[in-house]
Amino acid sequence: MFSELKTVQLLEELGRFTLFVIDVLRWSFRRPLRPGLFVHHLDHIGVGSIPIILLSGMATGMIMSLQMINVLAFYNSDAFAGAGVGITLARELAPIMTTLMLIGKNGSAITAELGTMRISEQIDAMETMSVSPIQYLVVPRVWACTVAFPILTAMANVVGVAGSYIVSVFFRGVDSAAFQHYLFELVDPQDILAGLIKATVMGFMVSIISCFFGYHVSGGAKAVGDTATRSVVVSSVSILLADYLMATILLQVLP
Repeated sequence: MFSELKTVQLLEELGRFTLFVIDVLRWSFRRPLRPGLFVHHLDHIGVGSIPIILLSGMATGMIMSLQMINVLAFYNSDAFAGAGVGITLARELAPIMTTLMLIGKNGSAITAELGTMRISEQIDAMETMSVSPIQYLVVPRVWACTVAFPILTAMANVVGVAGSYIVSVFFRGVDSAAFQHYLFELVDPQDILAGLIKATVMGFMVSIISCFFGYHVSGGAKAVGDTATRSVVVSSVSILLADYLMATILLQVLP
C-alpha cells in the first residue's frame, strides 16, 4: 500500500513537471518578451559565477595534469598529458564540474527565491493581476542559465588547460613545444562542441528543476529550505544520469 502511494505521488510529480516544462516553453515565445530580465539574470548567474568557475577549472586542470604525468612518465609519454587533460576537460569534466558548482551556487538560490515568493503570496498576487509568473519569473532564469552554462564551461576549459600547462612545463619539466603540439593535434573541435552541447542541456535542466521546486513550494520557511536541498539533490542526480546518456549519444554523433 505504501509503495503504491509512493508510485502515485511520483507519477503525479512527473506529470506536474512535464506540464511545467510545456508552460515554460510556451511562454518563452509569447509577448511581451522581457530581455531586461534575461540580461539581469544572465549577469547574476553568469558574471557572478566567473571567479569560482575559473578557480575550480584551474585547480582541476592542475590536479589532472599532475596525476596523468605520474602515469605517462612510465611510458616516456608525459608530453601527452596536455592532450589527455584537454580531451577529458572538454568532453566531461568541464561541463560536469561547472554544472555541479552552479547547482550549489545558483540552483539552490533560484529555488529559495521562488519558494519565498510563493509562501509570501507574491506569485499569487501576480496571478491576480493577470501577470504570468512563469513568463516573468521563470522564463528569464531558465534561458539565462541555458546561455550562461556553456560560456562558463568554455572558460573552465581554457583555464583548465592553462593550469595543466603550468604544472606540466614549469613543475614537471615537460617540453613546452611537445605539450602544445599534442594538445592541438589530438583535441578536436568535436570534443569542444560535445562539451558545450552537454553544458547547454545541463543548464536548461538545472534551471527547470530549480524553478519547478521553488515555484511549487508549500508551507512555511522550513519548507523553502527543505525544498532547496531537495532541488540540489534531484538536479545533481539528474545531471549525472543525463551526462551518461549524452556521452553515449555524442560519442556516436561527434566521435
